Amino acid sequence: MANKTQLQQWGSKVVDIEKAALDSLYHYVNSDEFAQACEVMLSCTGKVIVMGMGKSGHIGNKIAATLASTGTPAVFVHPGEASHGDLGVLSANDIVIAISNSGESSEILTLFPVIKRMGLPIISITGVPKSNMAKLAQIHLCIQVPEEACPLGLAPTSSTTATLVMGDAIAVALLQAKGFTKDDFALSHPGGSLGRKLLLKVSDVMHKGEQLPLVSPNMKITEALYVISNKGLGMAAIIDQESKLLGVFTDGDLRRVIDAEVDLRQTPISEVMTPNCITTSKNVLAAEALKLMDEKNINGLIVVDDAQCPIGALNMLDMVKSGVI
Repeated sequence: MANKTQLQQWGSKVVDIEKAALDSLYHYVNSDEFAQACEVMLSCTGKVIVMGMGKSGHIGNKIAATLASTGTPAVFVHPGEASHGDLGVLSANDIVIAISNSGESSEILTLFPVIKRMGLPIISITGVPKSNMAKLAQIHLCIQVPEEACPLGLAPTSSTTATLVMGDAIAVALLQAKGFTKDDFALSHPGGSLGRKLLLKVSDVMHKGEQLPLVSPNMKITEALYVISNKGLGMAAIIDQESKLLGVFTDGDLRRVIDAEVDLRQTPISEVMTPNCITTSKNVLAAEALKLMDEKNINGLIVVDDAQCPIGALNMLDMVKSGVI
């Protein structure tokens, strides 16, 4: 049985071999073919169809997903299924990226005549520049590696890593060429944490209406505590007769008041509130509001309108529930 040292050495050797494979990739990314492939994809008014069999198919699936999430419409089509109807997904304005390390995948080569008959550009990604897929494609991107990390030279390892990085290089180059922004990214990731951080505004998270813990300045502390407890936000907003914000009273303020032995039944909330408190706007991103809370070391925020009247309130628990944290 292999010992700990042997396992670590074998694993380290894989990393070294795959690093060398990526070093060789610089030459192919800095080629005219890479730039041509990007230019063709930038001018595409349809979608990018990615194909690959076996391990190349798994990598192709990821490349298609990366393209789609960064502003380049793309889908993965399994070559085997394509021969039995799925090729119908192709339209006149599409581009095909065909992936095969050997460049001789029979399942993909079988589709070339149909794709060419439709007049669609084909970009092949292979490790063999003289392969049939390389020769038959309009543009060939080479991902030839010095060696596979598999000691048998059989399992795709370095070659699939190189293919994946080539796909990332294309996707990111296109992203920057298109001026793709964080907001654009969020629109294609509405269900993920990234999307929530980039899309959710304070107005989407805040409590409002009857949920607001509003109290008058003359209200005694004990009465204000009832409002705070009833609304469950750990704070109360003190407002004047015109509904303008005068200050805030929080759970933290309550601890300080108790330590100071203030008479809770007789003292008006206005005497112990925090005036000129930190507030936010409903149009601010929830992630920005969270950053403000972290910077000021507070657990809640009052949301005010242009007239400085409270229209909402939120706390850290709301951030957790909404997925911003």
